Amino acid sequence: MRATIPTTMPAVVTMGHGGLEQLVYHHDWPVPRPGRGEVLIAVQACGMNNTDVNTRVGWYSKRVSSGTTAEDGARGFAGAADSDAAWGGTAIRFPRIQGADICGRVVDLGDDAPGELLGKRVLVDPWLRDPADPFDLDAAAYLGSERDGGYAHYTTAPATNIHPIDSPLSDVELATFPTSYVTAENMLRRAAVGSGDVVLVTGASGGVGTALLQLVRRRGATPVGVAGAEKAKAVRAAGASAVIPRDTSDLAAALQAATGSATVDVVADVVGGASFMSLLSVLRRGGRYTCAGAIAGPIVELDLRTFYLNDLTLTGATVTPLEAFGELVEIIEHGELRPLVAAVYPLERLREAQVAFLEKRHVGNIVIEVGAPAT
Repeated sequence: MRATIPTTMPAVVTMGHGGLEQLVYHHDWPVPRPGRGEVLIAVQACGMNNTDVNTRVGWYSKRVSSGTTAEDGARGFAGAADSDAAWGGTAIRFPRIQGADICGRVVDLGDDAPGELLGKRVLVDPWLRDPADPFDLDAAAYLGSERDGGYAHYTTAPATNIHPIDSPLSDVELATFPTSYVTAENMLRRAAVGSGDVVLVTGASGGVGTALLQLVRRRGATPVGVAGAEKAKAVRAAGASAVIPRDTSDLAAALQAATGSATVDVVADVVGGASFMSLLSVLRRGGRYTCAGAIAGPIVELDLRTFYLNDLTLTGATVTPLEAFGELVEIIEHGELRPLVAAVYPLERLREAQVAFLEKRHVGNIVIEVGAPAT
């Protein structure tokens, strides 16, 4: 039985590139209707991630060369060009409802959408693919970027992106998983992480970082975190076998002291910036570096001698393999992952949530509790 769907809804709408003032809370935004092959989701919770901030402030524009500080995140980048300010190097259409990490219930179906999805509790794969060629990475789009996402009571998505989930975890807990964990798993796949590897994880207190710690352990490898000293205890509790202070001046010496070795097999990096060469320098010969972010800055120095003389492999990780999200859902259902909820905010306080996200004092994920009526 279909739910009674209102015509308007509460939503936080991003009106353009810029500061926090671009996040506007509306009480009466139009409720979308599912098209052919799509479903309508009553959003219960939506996790927060760096793409939300980076898109709003215009950080993806090639005119921006610095990392996103709390100040930049609050005011935006004045020099960003609208023409290349989305993750794929193109323009983004505004107004846009952001939010990629959706947990909710399917409350309506478009034509040709599978009837068995109606009423199901679901997670949504945030990577949107060309139905004619879902393996074409150039055609991929992202929920909350090229299409409206979950910072609203209702959103639509292709039925192919909908994954029913059977779990005792709460909606808020489930909303910590989609982007962070599928990104982390893609990084580890790209770096071919296996049993016995030692993996250095930068930004280990964040959403992707804490996901990496758990997923590295799941592969039988050893995660070593890099984080602020004040977060060391919490990062160890999240799964790190050791924690290196983020501001260490000698990474090799700190690794030697913490692990008994000055080198690692893999670096999983979401930080970039000035630490890039020090990270490459602690990779053993034949080591692998994998990257899915650059919160400290996208422009780095590279000594090619370190790269080629040590037979290193460098990989980027963005668009995930087609099967990755379904496999993640199975892992969650088997109880193999522990959600790390750092804070929960209601939809109307999303600006405040982004301020907390930008201050980076948390460990784990910040989640917006949307709480749309599902019946």
